[in-house]
Amino acid sequence: MKSRFGSLHGKVCLVTGASRGIGKGIALQLGEAGAIVYITARTLLPNETSEGSLVETAEEVELRGGRCIPVKCDHANDEDVKQLFNRIKQEQNGRLDVLVNNAYAGISDIFNNLNVPFWKLPPEFWDKTCNVGLRSHYVASVLASEMMVAARQGLIVNISSGGGIGYIFNASYGIGKSAVDRMAADCAVELRPYNVAFVSLWPGAVKTELLTEVVHSNKPGINDVVRMRRNWTGLYGLFISFIRRGWTEWLSKESPEFAGKAIIHLATDRNIMKKSGRIVWTADLANEYGYTDVDGVSPPNFRSLKVCLSLTGHTWLAAITPSFIKCPFWILAVMTHKF
Repeated sequence: MKSRFGSLHGKVCLVTGASRGIGKGIALQLGEAGAIVYITARTLLPNETSEGSLVETAEEVELRGGRCIPVKCDHANDEDVKQLFNRIKQEQNGRLDVLVNNAYAGISDIFNNLNVPFWKLPPEFWDKTCNVGLRSHYVASVLASEMMVAARQGLIVNISSGGGIGYIFNASYGIGKSAVDRMAADCAVELRPYNVAFVSLWPGAVKTELLTEVVHSNKPGINDVVRMRRNWTGLYGLFISFIRRGWTEWLSKESPEFAGKAIIHLATDRNIMKKSGRIVWTADLANEYGYTDVDGVSPPNFRSLKVCLSLTGHTWLAAITPSFIKCPFWILAVMTHKF
């Protein structure tokens, strides 16, 4: 089946961490748009201990008329990753059009250690949160770039979050996301002469299987995920409170496939190089390209003043505020300066 939002027919894509969540949603959309989609994760077959598997994702892609190739891969193992890219190179005659770096191994550890300061966590905690999710993104980007530079075309997308601009869960999470954003910005400089784009994509409040389970659990400390800390002040504190409250109050507003629609439009945008090196938001891209989520609804844009007022309880003021008024990016840059 061809997506009505853009065709990726003949394109070769790789989505890492696609057994469930955002990665699965992206794979579904890319496959529906006509791409040959390689997907990776550590869980190949369905089992009792995992909520999703590569085979299940591939079956859903193919039910929509797409072509999906599941590859078991541990992105903490460089040899696994090299074999993955060698396989793509051999099977697709050296072609790779889109890489989506989504694999992340530390989310359970993060939610199990909320409110634990970094100096009370073992150094290995850093490896759990920043190996698969930061280093793995870099390794995959190196191998993908070798193929894309040779073809003088391609798109690399790092899946990131608002944790890239300030403290959200814990220190290692924010450091990792900030580095993921910086990776896109700096690698884009060196890739630009070869017509290869690199962006960092921020989804909004996504209703993934794991996040839904965590938010609605009664684990100690979970409420702090959505509560603004007292030591946050000014515009930055206000902005972070919008993001945190949005994860619960607006959890059902963005499907895991919404990011996939964003990537389809990025991959088919003839002017994609203008966005290379930037952070792009799923909601902003939906406004720019003119598409909605799979349910036909437009998820909230957390840069929208109307949304922010609503999330903070100012419903009457939100009702009279135009939805097109958004927080300018330069304000976010000022809020996060380190000088």
